[in-house]
Amino acid sequence: MARPIRSGRKTGSAPSGRPSRTRLPVYVECGAKRTFAAALDWPGLCRSGRTEADALAALLAYGPRYAAILAGTRLRFVAPQNLAQLAVVERLAGTATTDFGAPCVAPAVDHDRFCDAAELERFETILRAGWRAFDKAVRDARGKTLATGPRGGGRSLQAIVAHVIGADAAYLGAVGWKASETRGARQLAATRAAILAALKASASGEIPLQGPRGGARWSARYFVRRVAWHVIAHWEIERRADHHPSRGRGRLQRLVRRFSGASPAQGLDDQGGGLST
Repeated sequence: MARPIRSGRKTGSAPSGRPSRTRLPVYVECGAKRTFAAALDWPGLCRSGRTEADALAALLAYGPRYAAILAGTRLRFVAPQNLAQLAVVERLAGTATTDFGAPCVAPAVDHDRFCDAAELERFETILRAGWRAFDKAVRDARGKTLATGPRGGGRSLQAIVAHVIGADAAYLGAVGWKASETRGARQLAATRAAILAALKASASGEIPLQGPRGGARWSARYFVRRVAWHVIAHWEIERRADHHPSRGRGRLQRLVRRFSGASPAQGLDDQGGGLST
């Protein structure tokens, strides 16, 4: 496990125990070719760039999208307005996986394996919100041609869904839980039920800290962080399905105005997720 290059506060909560609205604690995972910036208190709010500055800029730009995902919940996420609100409290040395396009090093706060009932409920709320956003993006993309990269790359809609299910199965293994054996139309729902069951079991200490071969298992906190990051990153199906310049830009402008108060020119960069759909 990599050690922090430099760390600040161990937590990113305001004195009340709730995430601060004026200062967003962030950790960065620095690889040789790619860096991730992620909000400590908000699983799934994670973006990447070539440098730390690029990753932080991508994280700031993505705030309104994350706010849109949580808009139907009771969680009061407020998107940061400027880079000065992003407080880097921990820097971690990345690995080859970081450079490949996935975060893979847990911040210090995620080493705490215990979650109380309120934290568990909050994590479940964030996961369910991410799933709803992903499902809506999939529904809206049906019957549309997904935009491809400059060389024609990019998964099909069906392949993206299968990829998310496959990644979730790997995450379940990492936390020490068996993936669902259900196949077909109910596989996605069964996988999500397994994720919620694994989260509760891990948070309550029901899962041994080490696997049968001695490897350390993920904590519930890091498990949520990885699952939420992956499904929310693939919400960008919307970008590929709704790629008409004027139509797509107008939708993002409305998100920015509603959730961040920024000008229409800000927050429109859809890149930086760290993976390719």
